Amino acid sequence: MTLRLFDTATRDVRDLVPRVDGEVGIYLCGATVQSAPHIGHMRSAVAFDVLVRWLRRGGTRVTLIRNVTDIDDKILAKADAAGEPWWAWAAINERAFTEAYDALGVLPPTYEPRATGHVTDMVALVERLLASGHAYTTGDGDVWFDVRSWSEYGSLTNQRLDDLAPVPDDAPADDADTVKRDPRDFALWKAPKPGEPTTASWPTPFGRGRPGWHLECSAMAERYLGPEFDIHGGGLDLRFPHHENEQAQSHAAGDAFARHWLHSAWVTQGGTKMSKSLGNGLLVREVLGQTRAVVLRYALGAVQYRSMLEWTPDTLAEAEATWDRLAGFVDRAQERVGVVACEEVRDAELPTAFVAAMDDDLNVPAALAVVHEHLRAGNSALADGTRAADAVARHHLVALRAMLDVLGVDPGDPHWATTADTRYAAALDSVVSVELEARAAARRAKDFATSDAIRDRLAEAGIVVQDSADGARWTIADRRTDG
Repeated sequence: MTLRLFDTATRDVRDLVPRVDGEVGIYLCGATVQSAPHIGHMRSAVAFDVLVRWLRRGGTRVTLIRNVTDIDDKILAKADAAGEPWWAWAAINERAFTEAYDALGVLPPTYEPRATGHVTDMVALVERLLASGHAYTTGDGDVWFDVRSWSEYGSLTNQRLDDLAPVPDDAPADDADTVKRDPRDFALWKAPKPGEPTTASWPTPFGRGRPGWHLECSAMAERYLGPEFDIHGGGLDLRFPHHENEQAQSHAAGDAFARHWLHSAWVTQGGTKMSKSLGNGLLVREVLGQTRAVVLRYALGAVQYRSMLEWTPDTLAEAEATWDRLAGFVDRAQERVGVVACEEVRDAELPTAFVAAMDDDLNVPAALAVVHEHLRAGNSALADGTRAADAVARHHLVALRAMLDVLGVDPGDPHWATTADTRYAAALDSVVSVELEARAAARRAKDFATSDAIRDRLAEAGIVVQDSADGARWTIADRRTDG
């Protein structure tokens, strides 16, 4: 079955037909690094990570470009309020995003370009638009895209130009609508505003200034993927005006641009989009201080990418309970039949129903239903306890891990071993400490029989006790054998 994905531009589910057979180029709108990431940001990252994993699982060579917008009005304003240089503020928050991506097991992009590193590409694109009559200047440094010069403006979001309300453009003029030809025209290049640092602008043939937000992505997409590429993705809120404007300026410049548009839905609370401006953003670092990273990833990725994820107090608890069932089966099965190498998992044939679900617009809920069928069958085989049943359990173990690997939540992946639940370690340390205190008290009382009994009891549990001048220390026994 061919992978079928919903295309925002055509408003239907259609076959993904790569421009080059066996290769897919994806441009994903990444972070505007004005502040630390919240879980709404990570929803999009996880959704497109699943897409990349699925394509690569089928042997497709994927080039993923995920940009960083590191120059922006909000970045300048928040940096000024914090008393930091704008570039330092951007770097701090970019690192926070990188840490969040890494914690949630989001695979790194092929390239992650910053807007500030591609000013020359943006200037060249503006010059093409000026030369073709699709852009105009209004004073030193201000360049606008003329929306009425492009008859297809509004086609991505199926809107008529005359029905569109003007969108605030953060223009430098006191009254931008009096200098623009049409209030819907958007900024390609912005002259500096009073009080802005000189480091936040660049000299150009049309005056000193900095790029408009929409211009950045068009220029970087063309730089790394060429004038035509397979998929442009991002969050649902980017459809208009950001992606509409990207498409218009790129088409007007003569580029075919994206062949397929994908948009992931929001994380909502009480039906409202999660955002900083509404004060309902759950920062990733705060959530990860209370739950395991793999549980958060599971919660964000368990719904179909186009479905809204309503975040409630029960969201993480339900994800944790499900994850514990999956990971518990993997642990029990591997104790019985041996650890399955990750290479075998990644080469394993996937269940037909799982493949059909993923090829159907990445229908993760239907794919997880197949996972749970194998979970139930695997648990039944483990309960049987016979050698023949062990072979069945291993079959379901490999299949389950292979499917979860596609979704980025394989319990056997070493990444999740490095982000294990610290509650178990804390509980073990507490129990062993009590035993060691009792042993120390017995030794002080010269009750060596009790002291030795405690030590033997710990040894049977796999705890090695080492006495030193500073007191007793313990480690987990190495149960590997030679040969």
